[in-house]
Amino acid sequence: MAHSAITAGSPFPSILVKGLDGTDVDLRNISDDADWKMVVVYRGKHCPLCTKYLNLLETYKERITANGVEIVAVSADSKAQLETHLADLEISFPIYYGLSIEQMQALGLYISNPRSEKETDHVFAEPGLFVINEKGQVQVLNISNGPLARPEIDVLAGGLEFIKAPENDYPIRGTYS
Repeated sequence: MAHSAITAGSPFPSILVKGLDGTDVDLRNISDDADWKMVVVYRGKHCPLCTKYLNLLETYKERITANGVEIVAVSADSKAQLETHLADLEISFPIYYGLSIEQMQALGLYISNPRSEKETDHVFAEPGLFVINEKGQVQVLNISNGPLARPEIDVLAGGLEFIKAPENDYPIRGTYS
């Protein structure tokens, strides 16, 4: 399978997923409380490293949101899987479910089959992280083919503070073609 990643500086696509209350949510929409948005794609309930990463992200939430960056998380899990997973999560940011294969492909995510029925019952996205700026463009992105390679949250939080500081006039990186 050919892999085509979303590019830095491109518009973040419309990705409709489900909230726990059953409402459709478009991941590209930024709330009125922020001017940027961080979308964290995680593998699902079956992944203990994802649970650990999301819980660690919560410890940085105040610092990140104080910088005007909204945080959300999403996976391909079902509503029932997400509801079960909530018992292991200590997060206060929104978390969504129902990411489809087509949406995973639109984001350029790596997609895996479960190793067995004990792992999960569906294909799932490997980790991805997208930071969307006030213009709806992908400012920062990280796509991994496994749960072991993810951005360090403390470095990411500090980097976003630097990027967003007007005096730094920091452009979107990685756009050379």
